[in-house]
Amino acid sequence: MSTFHGIEMAKRALSTQQSALYTTSHNISNANTEGYSRQRVNFETSTAYPAGSRNRPQIPGQLGTGVQAGSVERIRDSFLDLQYRSENSKTTYWETTSKSLYRMESLLNEPSEGGLANTMDKFWQSLQDLAVNPEDTGARSVVVQRGIAVADSFNYLTGSLESMQSDIRKEIDVTIDDANSIIRQIDRINNQIKELEPHGYLTNDLYDERDRLIDELSGVANIKVHRVESAESSPDIAAGLTKIELVDDTGKSYPTPVYLVNPSSTNGSTYQEFSLDPSAEVNEIAIGGTVTTLSSGSLKSLVEVHGYGTPVDPTAANAQSITFNNMIYNLQQMANEFTEKFNEVHAVGTDLAGNAGQAFFDFTNNVMSVSQAVIDDPSLIAASSNGSNGNGENALDLAKVMDTPLADNALGEDTSIKGFYEGIIGRLGVAAQEANRMAENTNVLRSQVEEQRASVSSVSLDEEMSNMIKFQHAYNAAARSLTAMDEILDRIINNMGLVGR
Repeated sequence: MSTFHGIEMAKRALSTQQSALYTTSHNISNANTEGYSRQRVNFETSTAYPAGSRNRPQIPGQLGTGVQAGSVERIRDSFLDLQYRSENSKTTYWETTSKSLYRMESLLNEPSEGGLANTMDKFWQSLQDLAVNPEDTGARSVVVQRGIAVADSFNYLTGSLESMQSDIRKEIDVTIDDANSIIRQIDRINNQIKELEPHGYLTNDLYDERDRLIDELSGVANIKVHRVESAESSPDIAAGLTKIELVDDTGKSYPTPVYLVNPSSTNGSTYQEFSLDPSAEVNEIAIGGTVTTLSSGSLKSLVEVHGYGTPVDPTAANAQSITFNNMIYNLQQMANEFTEKFNEVHAVGTDLAGNAGQAFFDFTNNVMSVSQAVIDDPSLIAASSNGSNGNGENALDLAKVMDTPLADNALGEDTSIKGFYEGIIGRLGVAAQEANRMAENTNVLRSQVEEQRASVSSVSLDEEMSNMIKFQHAYNAAARSLTAMDEILDRIINNMGLVGR
């Protein structure tokens, strides 16, 4: 054994405890860094002396040679990552849906004094007032103004819904761009890791950055992460490369697996990007040019709420779907049906001049308006049913258009215009309530998993302070051991062998 064996062992202890202190400082520095996983130094006993061989010194047993830093490992639980990403995908889906339906509810604002229903009620009331005083010029002017208010309300609602739908469309584009940027970054990190791991490195900070990006991507779509070994020479505890697969609601692969990032791909491209497929009858999300059905995530919610393709017919079995497309279409159908039925009844009556009623409302290019002739001359309102100026029975019939079930109309068999509108508002309220409830429930589950993951991976300053004290004491003890070895050698070299000089 070397005379300097003790010094070497003490030096190794100093170096190892020092590396642990450095790692502790790194943890403390990143206590508030998003996505950071705490790290630890794995201590290992160094190879004992002598090593097993035929030429080993003939001494009893082996002597320890100290400690060494084996590796710096990050603390992470892959099972909790899997749970978090699954819950995150569901939560972002319902949160996005809830936010979109809230905007729609706020616009329609029912029931309220400023809603369409109240505006129409005032219009019906003005018709009833006109029926009592059919020759009153003031009552006729009120009917015209209330009619203009109804038309303006229809136009405002449809115009605002179209504007919101356009905003959703832009949000879809932004979400796709962000997701594609994340995919490219993950692929780039995979390539960096692939260059380093085969040389024995554990790229902990790259692993953390990649996991943070994967967490973000899980909010866009439901994904599953597979581990792929970077090389045979990589450390056993290395995280390797990640293959990211799009999965269904149950977390299972599609019949034809869809990979967003695939480092083992043989077609020359290691990743695929999201895009909108404009060629399909119903625009859908495509991945690498192939139309794919998303199971959850914010992107699926935005596409659903926007509503692509042909709107659902109000009388169809699946008309319950609440989308901006369907809501706009339903309001336009309602305005068109209302215009036709109101004008039919109006044409049956006579105005103050005894002439048959002309069109009161006009609905052209999905824009509703009151006839300019009626606006200019309220005496054209056909309030009479028998040609007498004092008769207001037709005005009463006009007031009943909203509530009378219509046998032949585009809104459904025996469905009144008022009942149809109430049905729209009711379905919207139920859908929004369900979205709010699911957003709250899924957020609770995600928070629970996130707390569990944080308890494993996040930095505890109290724990790191305890570790710092522990490693500091160990360092001081190793330094004292080194001092003792130095004193021994000083005695041997400078104070022995002096007799006889």
